[in-house]
Amino acid sequence: MVSADDRLPETPATEIPVPLRVGSDHRHGGRWTTLRGGGREWLWRRPDTGRDGVRAGDPFVDAGGLEECLPTVRGRTDHGDVWSRPWRTTGPGAATIECPDFTLTRRLTDRSGVVVADYRLQADPGYRFIWAAHALLDVSPTARLEAPAGTPTRLYPEAAALLPAGPWPAGRPWLSGTWPTPAGLPLDQLGPDDGTAVGAVLLGCPTVRVNDGADRLTLHLDCDGQPRSTALWRNLRGWPTDGPYRSIGVEPLLGGTFDLAEAGPDDAAEVPPSGEVTWRLTISAHRSSGGRPR
Repeated sequence: MVSADDRLPETPATEIPVPLRVGSDHRHGGRWTTLRGGGREWLWRRPDTGRDGVRAGDPFVDAGGLEECLPTVRGRTDHGDVWSRPWRTTGPGAATIECPDFTLTRRLTDRSGVVVADYRLQADPGYRFIWAAHALLDVSPTARLEAPAGTPTRLYPEAAALLPAGPWPAGRPWLSGTWPTPAGLPLDQLGPDDGTAVGAVLLGCPTVRVNDGADRLTLHLDCDGQPRSTALWRNLRGWPTDGPYRSIGVEPLLGGTFDLAEAGPDDAAEVPPSGEVTWRLTISAHRSSGGRPR
């Protein structure tokens, strides 16, 4: 699963690094609660959700921030098994979550202003999973998602009513196209709110950049021997139907689809004979010289 070119343009010399700081809530699902730098908070948060009272197996409660979704994003259990369980703190920035089929360990650090998240999953050899860093970002209506042009992209059925080419083909879990206009639908613009909600997966795309005014946020995923992608959830007050709100998800992904149950042979990560998979997520920020946070 590779794109035509997985490289983004170099950061212009006129942009300066912005040190980031990260915080998380181990007690309530390991959720990242802040990703802040240069006077700006990048993570969107949804207040008063009742998230603190959830238990394993409860329906997903969207509190914003960045959720660890494992072993699936959509499907059963919705958003996976780790968001609703307490994590055990094991050291500075480090925590572990033990589930019936796997153990996940994460260490978060701010290295010279760059946020680095190191993961280790332990499970039986052959165990298949999808993982997503389900980051909901607080970005303006003029923000854009930058990814290599021509990246193979899967578009999901919630986009059916928006397709310029006609109705959704019966029985298809997704449509295939290329970034930034899979199936003729422009996806790189992250607003303004128009009452729609669209999900997509950029296959073989481990690096993306969010451009918002003077600010840039770059997300990069490293993992040897496993499929790397980026998922997009562009909810412009189109979901849920009984109380829609705006939420923009830019989600580094191990795998190639949202739902593990739909994953083909190359669409999920798989634990090797060693019984362990490790990966690293790196997030950095830059700002144009003279620019101010929005």
